[in-house]
Formats: sequence, C-alpha cells, structure tokens
Amino acid sequence: MNGSALGLIGVGTMGAGLARNLSRAGFTAAVYDQDPARSRALAAQVKDARAAADIAGLVAQLKRPRAVLLMVNAGKPVDQVLDALAPLLARGDIVIDGGNSHFRDTQRRAASLAARGIDLLGIGISGGEEGARLGASIMAGGDRAAFDRVAPMLTAIAARADGDPCLGWFGANGAGHFVKMVHNGIEYAVMQLIAETWMAMRRVAGLSNAVCARRFATLAKGAMGSYLIEITAELLALKDGASGKALVDMIRDNAGQKGTGQWAAQMALELGVPAPTLAEAVFARAISGFSGRGLALGRTFVAPRGAKFPGSGPLLGPALDAATIAAYAQGFALIEAAAKAEGWQCAAADVARVWRAGCILRAKSLEPMRAALRAGPAVPDMLQTEAFRLRVSKGLVALRFAAISAVNYGFPAPCLASALAWYDALGTPRLWTQLVQAQRDRFGQHGFERVDKPGRFHLDGSKA
Repeated sequence: MNGSALGLIGVGTMGAGLARNLSRAGFTAAVYDQDPARSRALAAQVKDARAAADIAGLVAQLKRPRAVLLMVNAGKPVDQVLDALAPLLARGDIVIDGGNSHFRDTQRRAASLAARGIDLLGIGISGGEEGARLGASIMAGGDRAAFDRVAPMLTAIAARADGDPCLGWFGANGAGHFVKMVHNGIEYAVMQLIAETWMAMRRVAGLSNAVCARRFATLAKGAMGSYLIEITAELLALKDGASGKALVDMIRDNAGQKGTGQWAAQMALELGVPAPTLAEAVFARAISGFSGRGLALGRTFVAPRGAKFPGSGPLLGPALDAATIAAYAQGFALIEAAAKAEGWQCAAADVARVWRAGCILRAKSLEPMRAALRAGPAVPDMLQTEAFRLRVSKGLVALRFAAISAVNYGFPAPCLASALAWYDALGTPRLWTQLVQAQRDRFGQHGFERVDKPGRFHLDGSKA
C-alpha cells in the first residue's frame, strides 16, 4: 500500500478534480477528507486513488520524501490541518497549499514549517472544477528546489496553451498566492463589467435576454472572446423550466464572494497602486447584499421636469453636497459594521457629534446628521429623514449631470461617479448580480437563490 506519489487532503469539488487529473497523468495519490465517505467514494471511482482513514494513515502511504497537497478552505482550516500534519512529517518533506490562502498567511506558515525542515509551497490553482479535472492554470511560490521536485507532477496536471504548460514559479513564498489573488481580483472586475454591459443592453438598448445572448455569443467569437463571455452567452440563453422565463431573471441579485477580490483591493490600497475597477467590483458585490438597500430612491430622488444639461457652476454645488453626504453615510455604515463586529461602543450618531468641531471633517451638516442617526442604521434612516431626503433629491439630479459632463468632456470624476452609482444601486430594485450569481454557479457550482421560492439551487434545477 506504500508508495503513493502525493497525499491529497480535501477532496471536495477541486480536490476530487485534481485526483482524477493526477490519475490520468499516471500519478498515484493517497486521499483523505474530513468526510470519510468522500474519500472512499473517490477511491472507488479513481483507480490510482487510495483512501486513508485519517491524516496519519495518509502520511503512512506516501513514498519519501513525502509531498502532501492541501485543498481545504483558506484560513483556520489550513492551520488546523497543518497542526495535525506537521508532527507526522520529516525534514525534506513538502506541503503544498493549493487553496486560496492569503499570501501573508502562506509566508507565516512557511516560516513555521521551515523550522522543522519542511518546505511549504503556496500555489494558486485556477480553472474551477473543470480546470482541476482537465488542466488548470497553476501559480506557484516557495523554495525553488522544492518546486523543482514537484514540478513534473504539476506540469502533468497543468493546462496547455499551444503545447506549453500553464505553470509558473513566481518567487519565494507568498508569490504564488499573491498572483492568484490578483487573478481573482481581475476576475471580479471582468464579471462585473460584463454584467453592467448586459444591464445597459437591457435597460438602455431595450434588448431581450435572448438577443443579449446572441450579442455575447458574437463577441465570444471575435477578438475579445473569453471564457466569461462565452458562459455569459450560455447563461442568458437559458430558460427556467418552472416559470418559462429567462433563468437569469429568476436569480436573486445578491452576489457572494470568498475574499480574494477583497484582499486584492486591500493590497492595492496598501501598496498605493490605483486599481479602482478591482475595488469597485468588490463593493458592487457588497452593496448587492447591503441591508440598506430597498429604499424608495427611485421614487424619491427623481429629476425635475425641464432639467437642463449644466454648462458649469449652478448644479455643481448640489452635486458636491449629494456626493459628500454619500461619503459620510458610507463612512458611518462602515463604523457601525466594525462596531458590531468588534463589540465597540461607537454609535454613528456619537461619532457625528464628536466631528462637529476641531477636526478636518467638521461641517455644519454634522449636526443634522447626528439627529438623523439617532433613529437607527446610518444609511436608511439618515437619507430618509426630511432634512436629507429633499437635499439629496436635488443633489442627485445635479450629481447625475455632473457625471455626464465628466464623461462628455473627458475629465476624470471617479468619486462623483462612484457616489452616483452608490445612490443608484440603493434605489435599483434589481441589480446585475443576478447574472453574476449565474456565472458563479456555472463555473464554481456555488448555487443561487430564486425569487419565487426559498432554498438554494443550481442551474440544472437541483438543490444546492
């Protein structure tokens, strides 16, 4: 029973796909999962996979020096597995973290294992279940000698582009996971851009989902074709068997995320790299599930009849006012969220009180904000009070025209535009994230909620 080339811990969607890929490439694997039924089922299906009852049993099946691949959820689960695994390994063994770990966690774990003489390689694996099974893009970081030892196995399971394996070593530990993190940040942005383009097709051009599907299918065949565009064309063409409507219209517009896009945005801020599109894509997902949504902004904040396109001046003041109120409201919402998470005693109303004088943010608006915030949650209550509802209503018209002016005259106004988008998202009954959820289920089987019945579902109609 000894002599497996690799130990694989975690045989969920990605882990199971990699086990099949390894078997096809001629590598034996010992497999273990916290759910014993998973590893037994996989071993029954894959001829070169051998199920282990526990981590010790898995290690006992490996040939020396040993290599173990972790395909477990990022964060504490990785540390927990390493705590159990490390005492069973010896100097010269290699652990590969193939999950979406934060690169700084990878650096910390590598240093800890190095003290035992064990190498840790952090590798990002992209491609979803299909890529894991048929060939993935693999981004590695860690000790070069350790990488070279497992490179033949990684090369065998990597995707090919013009015959070249999509495998790269990008430097010392943390590099592989950092590259994967940025990959996912770009992924967030492209998905969001596609979804916004779809919404423009629907609401501005008045195209049906079927026509949109054909438009994206045409794009997929041209110079800008991509996997995400291809699956978008597929998704928009799907019909819901229960209602007969386009399936995308039956998906709730509350999109999930697992953290890598957020980390990418955070690192852009930390490093001073301007990456607003990546960050805005993260915020777009967050606002799709924000508790402050559902305000009647579409009915309250409407353009008055006869509104003119501004030249300069008259509407810029109200535009700045509305954008500033949005910035405060967002900041207060952030404070309230942090206070809840950390157990802090810093109500937004009290923060507004303290900011009224002496600080850089001092402003006359803070007193009415403080009064409005006493009623409850920052965004819903502050914007719906009489003091701010009419003020924002007037300012939102001006803010929209300011954003249009910026576009037409070619000057950048990202904060004005983002404030406008924030207001519009709060007042829009349905967001593009219903399509994002369809995309996520198509390539990652994440599931989605429907608008007509409870539970989580997959595109094939099954329960998630």
